This record gives sequence, C-alpha cells and structure tokens, in this order.
Amino acid sequence: MPVTGPLAAMPTLYAIPAFTDNYIWTLTDDQSSALVVDPGDAEPVIAAAETHGWRPTTVLVTHHHPDHVGGLPELRRRWPSLRIIGPEDPRITGLDEVVNDGDQVRVEGLDLTFRVMAVPGHTLSHIAYVGDPWLFCGDTLFSLGCGRLFEGTPAQMLDSLDRVAALPGEQLVCCTHEYTAANGRFAINVDPGNPALVQRIADVAACRAKNQPSLPVTLASERACNPFLRCDQPSVQRSIAAATGSMPADRLDSFARLRRMKDAFRG
Repeated sequence: MPVTGPLAAMPTLYAIPAFTDNYIWTLTDDQSSALVVDPGDAEPVIAAAETHGWRPTTVLVTHHHPDHVGGLPELRRRWPSLRIIGPEDPRITGLDEVVNDGDQVRVEGLDLTFRVMAVPGHTLSHIAYVGDPWLFCGDTLFSLGCGRLFEGTPAQMLDSLDRVAALPGEQLVCCTHEYTAANGRFAINVDPGNPALVQRIADVAACRAKNQPSLPVTLASERACNPFLRCDQPSVQRSIAAATGSMPADRLDSFARLRRMKDAFRG
C-alpha cells in the first residue's frame, strides 16, 4: 500500500509486506520506474510490480541477513538489467556496486540521490541510505527501538544511532520491520512519563487496528519517543537503575543496559 502520496512530482513510497513483519520499501514515479529496498522475498515485489505496472531498476541493500537479501537472485532473473547496490560483505552475493560510508548513490530514472552512512551494530557491515526525505535504515533504528547487537558492540550501535539522530527531524524513518507496537510496550515501561511516547503508542494502535503501517515516522518523533535515543534522560536512567540495581556509569553504560533489558523483555 502507498504510505506517502506524490508531493510535487516526488516519487511515491510503498511498503510491501513480506514474511511476518518485514516491509520491502519501494519508491516509484509516474513512469513506473521503481527503487526496491532490502527485498528478502522476491514474490511480493513481483506481485506488486505486476499489479501496478512497475519496472524495478535499482535495489538498495542495507545488510546481509536473509530476510533482506533472499529475493535478489529471483529479482535478477526477472529483471536482468537490475542494478543491485549494497555494502562490502562477502555474505551478500550478486551486487553490481559496493558502497561505503560517504558514497553517493544516484538512482537514474527517479532523479534521486542517496548518501551512504555506515551504521554498524546490528551487523558490522550495516549501512543506511539517506535521501530527501527518506531514511532507509534497515535494522539499525526501529520506531521506538533499535536492532539487536548480533555482531557489533554497544559502543558501535550507540555511535550509529547518534549519527542517525543527528539528521534533520523531517527525515522519514523507513525501517524494515513492523515492530513499533511491541517496542512501545517496552518503551513505556522505561519512560512512562513521556507524553510524546504515550501519544505515539496510541497513534500506532489506531494504525494497526486498520491494518495500516506504523511507518514511516519522522526522526523528530523518534528523538522525542524512542528510549534508545533518550538513554541519557534522567527518567530513562532512573528506570534502568531500578531494573539493574544501580545508576548507569555513563551514557554508553546506560545504552548497553537498556539494550540488554530489551533483549530480556517479555511484555
């Protein structure tokens, strides 16, 4: 379904559902050119392309996990001229272009340019693509949460989140999982007095009741609501201390404890 409509000839953003809770983000224009992000499954992309008359021309990959790259071979078979772009990682096969931090990606046909940002933490080679106004951040920043640390360290993830949080507040966070409601249940436990968070949780419940995506969301909203972007706030630190038995030593300690608390949370 489209989640943002055309604004002054801007491409339209679609969230294609995949698996249980993935979104395969797609940008299209009135000429039917399409940019596809993290296609873990080819079939929903092919079905959407057939329904809407899209012609995928470019794929952006954020990291190597199967639910983000599993559809690449089939999409290549379907559209042999597809341009596939991703991070330098031997676990990702079939890339036409490898990009690194600071590189620019020009998407011909859609007249778009994205800046590549290295965001290690969830995986070591994870990257994000920063456009105007879209931020395709994979599994680094989720709405009201952040990715698990499968390969990176807390310091790496905190630095990555800081880099993302420093982007303009109007940036639209296009993460790749519909985790917002579940993340909200944890977030309200550690930041219960946050009115912006209370409102965001209510808004998400209303969206999901209509089977609508809770995404994209502005970065400004995340800065106001997401406890992982607020781990230095006294209210969050008091909750961390109550759960772990002592006040965090510093901001990194606060983030690391918060991530462990989320890993163990069963709310």
